[in-house]
Amino acid sequence: MNVNPQQAVADAAKAGAARDLVRVTQPHARNEGVAFDASWFDAVDINLSAVERRTATLATRRTVKKDWQAAWLVKAIEAIDLTTLAGDDTPGRVARLCAKARNPLRADLVAALGLSGRRLTTGAVCVYPTMVKDAVKALDGSGVPVASVATGFPAGLTPMEQRLAEIRYAVGEGAHEIDIVITRAHVLTGNWSALYDEIAAMREACGEAHMKAILATGDLKTLTNVYRASMVAMQAGSDFIKTSTGMEGVNATLPVSLVMVRAIRDYLARTSCKVGFKPAGGIRTAKDALSWLILMREELGREWMEPELFRFGASGLLADIERQLEHFVTGRYSANDRHGVA
Repeated sequence: MNVNPQQAVADAAKAGAARDLVRVTQPHARNEGVAFDASWFDAVDINLSAVERRTATLATRRTVKKDWQAAWLVKAIEAIDLTTLAGDDTPGRVARLCAKARNPLRADLVAALGLSGRRLTTGAVCVYPTMVKDAVKALDGSGVPVASVATGFPAGLTPMEQRLAEIRYAVGEGAHEIDIVITRAHVLTGNWSALYDEIAAMREACGEAHMKAILATGDLKTLTNVYRASMVAMQAGSDFIKTSTGMEGVNATLPVSLVMVRAIRDYLARTSCKVGFKPAGGIRTAKDALSWLILMREELGREWMEPELFRFGASGLLADIERQLEHFVTGRYSANDRHGVA
């Protein structure tokens, strides 16, 4: 397959859905939250069958092909929170991950796709609090933010004072974004006011850092609980709501994501405030990424395809996207080891 270096994906930006290649982000205010109000969600009851029917159509009735698909995969790269959350993380591993975040595609692919004049990075790098300083140093001057998990990740069962201290520590080390975890028991027992108070305290501890509230949806048992927890998190001031830690038995799924983005849409209608969404855990292929981008485009609109309002929590996704883009350029699939992440 011959690809004109000045066309290919760049030409896809000229019309129709291909506008999705071009960065059109508009600045938006942070979510300041509202007073707790259970009436926003206590009458909601989610129909599982209806949700499953809706999500089953996403990858079948809505598809993007050829140049358009390549353009959307570039958008997916920009939305990745490139993540390492391993017990054997080292400063060297974090530095390698950050180098990949700065330059997520090989130079020959960037040139072949006509992207040489474009700033292309991942959305962020996500690490443990003790690795934040190393990530900040490695990303200096790149414009790539550092995200840190906190609050007793992944279980979130350490004392509240320690959880807030961990947030402050990560922010003090230079984290721009904090991914907090909630107390699942508050959801499972219907103690919504306690959940609100917890998240609001975490939001205050974050200061200027953006906060993503991880709901650990695989632990919440029902989609109704997922909707209610999403609404409480937004009322309490979460800038993003996130599906999972990546360490539950069930992580990001399209049905759960549909419920969460519908909650975002409802919150937007009530407050005019735009809240971001982050699916995390189990998203490993370019095909997966396209399904979530289609979901965002259809349910929330074009603006929610930008990293300011949409992220993937992933470690292996980038390698498959790079492999698919190489196939688009060359017509051949390469071995996975040609696309190492770190």
